Amino acid sequence: MVPSIQKGFADVPRIDLTGGPTPLYRATGLENALRREGIEAGIYLKRDDLIPIGGGGNKLRKLQYHMASVIAAGHDTVITFGGLQSNHARLTAAVCARLGLECHLILTQEVDINTADYNHNGNVLLNRIFGAQCHVLARGASAQDNAVVLCDQLTLRGKSVAVIPVGGSTPLGALGYADCAVEISQQADAGGLNLKGITVANGSSGTQAGLIAGWCAMARDPRIINGFAVMNSAAGAVKKTTELATSTLELAGFNHGLAHAVQVDDSQLGAAYGQPTRAMLEAVALLARTEGLLLDPVYSGKAFAGLLSQLRQGAYQQGEDVVFVMTGGAPGLYAYQATLADAWDGLISR
Repeated sequence: MVPSIQKGFADVPRIDLTGGPTPLYRATGLENALRREGIEAGIYLKRDDLIPIGGGGNKLRKLQYHMASVIAAGHDTVITFGGLQSNHARLTAAVCARLGLECHLILTQEVDINTADYNHNGNVLLNRIFGAQCHVLARGASAQDNAVVLCDQLTLRGKSVAVIPVGGSTPLGALGYADCAVEISQQADAGGLNLKGITVANGSSGTQAGLIAGWCAMARDPRIINGFAVMNSAAGAVKKTTELATSTLELAGFNHGLAHAVQVDDSQLGAAYGQPTRAMLEAVALLARTEGLLLDPVYSGKAFAGLLSQLRQGAYQQGEDVVFVMTGGAPGLYAYQATLADAWDGLISR
């Protein structure tokens, strides 16, 4: 019998924010478009953008475990961190609203974009709508130092404060993507897929680390899971992902560690985190114009560009299937309107 990572952490508290497995959707429109280029692989989308809270996205799987810990400890206030257009911050704000918790977001200026859209639209606007209190720091200011000061201030006001790290990317948070690995495995088996690859963006590393931990715990080769770095170099992302996946396995009671190297590619990173690339623009436009689905410009857009590059280089053949994890973040598109201007027009024709 194949080991189940879920048995290893069955007693770890979790709040259900997903409502069950997210769909595994075959992208037939995309397949038809790529067939004209001689690409015959089966392409499936794991729709974590459809998780029904706060606009959806991968961070909700991690928050299921973090927020259960917050509630169990009796905290009434949450502090977390992120860039100005952080999806994790937006979804933390949404979940806090749902659970009746006070939410403080410490937002940093990590991307060299200074437009009205980037500063006030997208996730920034949604944070305000969800009722979060946003603390936007000047460039170069320490989020950790500001969190310590804010935590002390809130404690003096009688609040019981929990701090959630950037992206929720801890071993506890990564358990959410160990869950997702089991879902993908079960859905692929039920659909008769000849699964040869799983592609995902690698930012703070928790999503890929959780998938790897889940895959290892099912005694499967985790080299099937390909991450595309959007924040760090490949070397940095591999180191962080390996450490986090190993710690997640240990938390779930699997002490054998990782038997294989973690796969991360930084070819789609571009000039820096959050900076658009032409490949990302083409990837977002292609999926939008073949499937009517939206990718974000920071994470999934760059990772999908990486998958397209692999497909065009012949990484997957006829009769083989690949899953792309749609991690959400589409509200970020609205923050890039002025930056991208008319870049979409004429970019892709069907």
